This record gives sequence, C-alpha cells and structure tokens, in this order.
Amino acid sequence: MPKPMSMSQKWYAIYTRPRWEKKVHHLLIQKGIESYCPLNKVHRKWSDRVKLVEEPMFKSYVFVRAAEDIRTEVRMTDGVINFVYWDGKPAVIKDKEIQAIRRFLDDHHNVELVKVNWKAGEKVAVLAGPLMNAEGRVVQVNGKTVKVLIESLGYLLLASVDKTKIISLETLKS
Repeated sequence: MPKPMSMSQKWYAIYTRPRWEKKVHHLLIQKGIESYCPLNKVHRKWSDRVKLVEEPMFKSYVFVRAAEDIRTEVRMTDGVINFVYWDGKPAVIKDKEIQAIRRFLDDHHNVELVKVNWKAGEKVAVLAGPLMNAEGRVVQVNGKTVKVLIESLGYLLLASVDKTKIISLETLKS
C-alpha cells in the first residue's frame, strides 16, 4: 500500500544496477514507495517465435516519488545505486514530464530513445518560451543550455535556451 502523498513529495530519477530496473521498481512498491519504471513494448524475434516484451525505456533508471525523509530508505533498496544528481542535489523531475512519458508510452510501441548532441552551426527552432517558433543557429553548447543566434528585424539576438526547448530543423528535413 503506497504511503500517503504529501506536498513535499517530488519525482526523482534513481540509478540502478544494470538490468535491475523492474526489480527495483517492484521492491520500492513493496516498501510502499511510489515508483515508475517506463516500459517500452518491443517485438523480439527468437528462432521459433516473435514475442511482444516490455523492456525498461531508460536503461539503469527508475523514477521515484518521495519526500526528503524517505530518500535514505529508497537508497537502501536492493539494486539502487544512488539518486541522479544535478548541481550537487538529487535531480527533481517535473510531474508533467512523468505524465508525458506515460502518455507517450501508452500510445506508442517500439519507441527508440535517441540522445541529442547539439553542434555549433546547427539550425534549430525554439519550441517554448518568449522566443517560441523563432529559428536560429546554435553558437555554443553549455551544460543544459544552448546559445542560439536568432536573426530578426535586422538585428542579431543571442539567447541562452534550455536544450529541451529546441528542435533541430536539419533532422526534420531528412
């Protein structure tokens, strides 16, 4: 039975031992801790059959909704290596991002996970924020942000944009 939800509970990513994602998810649920292991439905072919199997979408990662006071309990679960850290603190995942992953995996099978590496000179479009729908070129890549050069009204605007808020126009064409 899940523990009562409090306002201080947040989603975190935890790093697991290789191929322990489902086991860790079930162990956390047994402890009454809300956990989410996104599963991708994939057709696998053996010599005698084809079968639909569920594989973890993110290798060695499970998401957990926890308050600060039970983070040690999460960390002490078999198969959990540690929380994923960003700037010296456990990385918080937004509720809407967890919901988006759930909806996407409910609607699609055989999903492919592709890591994007932005390169200087790449033509991009901004997807959100005050520069939404603006097009420009990547000038510099810094951690979680990308400096994008946007030409508009005869001026050059240089903006630092979160990597998750841009899309490559070059890959869309191909």
